[in-house]
Amino acid sequence: MSHDSAQAYRPWRTIERRKCRQIKVGNVLVGGDAPIAVQSMTNTLTSDAKATIEQIRGLEEAGADIVRVSCPDEESTAALKEIVQAVKVPIVADIHFHYKRGIEAAKAGAACLRINPGNIGSPERVREVVQAAKDHGCAMRIGVNAGSLEQELLEKYGEPCPDAMVESALGHAKILEDHDFFNFKISVKASDVFLSVAAYQALATACDYPLHIGITEAGGLRSGTIKSSIGLGMLMWSGIGDTVRVSLSAEPVEEIKVGYEMLKSLGLRRRGVTIISCPSCARQNFNVIKTVEVLEERLAHITTPLSVSVIGCVVNGPGEAMMTDIGFAGGGKDTHQVYIKGQTDHRLKNEDIVSHLVGLVEKRAAEIEAEKAQEMGQAAE
Repeated sequence: MSHDSAQAYRPWRTIERRKCRQIKVGNVLVGGDAPIAVQSMTNTLTSDAKATIEQIRGLEEAGADIVRVSCPDEESTAALKEIVQAVKVPIVADIHFHYKRGIEAAKAGAACLRINPGNIGSPERVREVVQAAKDHGCAMRIGVNAGSLEQELLEKYGEPCPDAMVESALGHAKILEDHDFFNFKISVKASDVFLSVAAYQALATACDYPLHIGITEAGGLRSGTIKSSIGLGMLMWSGIGDTVRVSLSAEPVEEIKVGYEMLKSLGLRRRGVTIISCPSCARQNFNVIKTVEVLEERLAHITTPLSVSVIGCVVNGPGEAMMTDIGFAGGGKDTHQVYIKGQTDHRLKNEDIVSHLVGLVEKRAAEIEAEKAQEMGQAAE
């Protein structure tokens, strides 16, 4: 039994997801019992359809469930139709202030509008945007940000705080509800971890809408990953979150990778290879750090959920190997032990550790996919 499959039988590892209503963003179910969706946002000019399509396809390869694009002008919404037709994932159009962009994006095929209805003008303009969303099967996301709260709320509370953010979110939600529109999710993001977590916790008890979680403007790849992991980890551990974006000042594909690593660490979703490796010490019998670094690169193409342990010596190597699909433990005299499905399988000399492990993973991944295909075929009969 693999390490990950064993987790399902341990009650203390189980996360009970917050119960909420379910909506659809294109062909992706959000909320209810649906898996937490991982999303990112393009940083190309949306008006440059070719560049935006290329970036979205890279995000699709990395496993993105949903991708958001900014639509600040008419040129962007004009390019949106071509973009939507050329990609597989649902596209969220990011709309600020101008109601016409929302209408244009819905007509162009956006699966969701990221919009705050209270910011786009008169009740008539709101009604037009909501009607366009209804007409074209478009969901919405109410996106509250601590850095752009309404002036009246800042005056009321004195500063951005959880109560102000929740009041803003529920106020925008009420506008949509009054127009008989309920196909939306909500986010209350801040760059401060404490503020974000407190706002989401309060909102989670105040409504039953799906929640899109994120720590906004978290920082660069390393600092942003750490900051997001703390905040989003706290939320997801407590069952809060239906879609997630890790906001990094890095290539968008890195946001998807980090998002999946978070979900894998919490046992909420599995995609690709999970490598369990030691930090290395004087006991290591091969270069653990370099081996893992290259191994991660060589296994990036594998999407089948698998666990691999790479341990430098026999102190923890055999124990970790028992819990993983494929295990590798360093041994003396350049002779190492390989484990398959937790069982001792064969020894390996210091030839090419990485290539050997890659071959084993690819073989096991192919076996798993074949087993899945056979099960699906039997179920269809």
